[in-house]
Amino acid sequence: MKAKITVTLLLAAIATVTLCSLAIPLQEHNEKPKNLKVLPKKIDPKELISIMRGFNASLGVKCNFCHAKSADDPKKMDFASDANKHKGIARGMMKMTTKINKKFFGGAEAREVTCYTCHKGHKEPEKMTEEKES
Repeated sequence: MKAKITVTLLLAAIATVTLCSLAIPLQEHNEKPKNLKVLPKKIDPKELISIMRGFNASLGVKCNFCHAKSADDPKKMDFASDANKHKGIARGMMKMTTKINKKFFGGAEAREVTCYTCHKGHKEPEKMTEEKES
């Protein structure tokens, strides 16, 4: 029952962020995505943005949490840059959730573990205390 509630809340959060993001002007993407190391290199740009918005909602952060500013124009993001350490951490977390889902939930078709599973809208997952364990 808890899993169904968690999945429902996650889907509602992603839908809300996606709908809200339609009202926010996105930085123009004149080029295809570069430096993709975990996501498919030929991913549809709309799907990529949807995934990134899911990360935003799951961690309660904005793009600059993982992406560095452009050296040419600090008002823009350099999405290909690896200068921000959180981008590497995010890649590791993506690999971890994929591995968990394949091992315990049958793979991509039955995704059960997401960023939201642990983060619940916060940069850092909440630490479990003895009081909360009981």
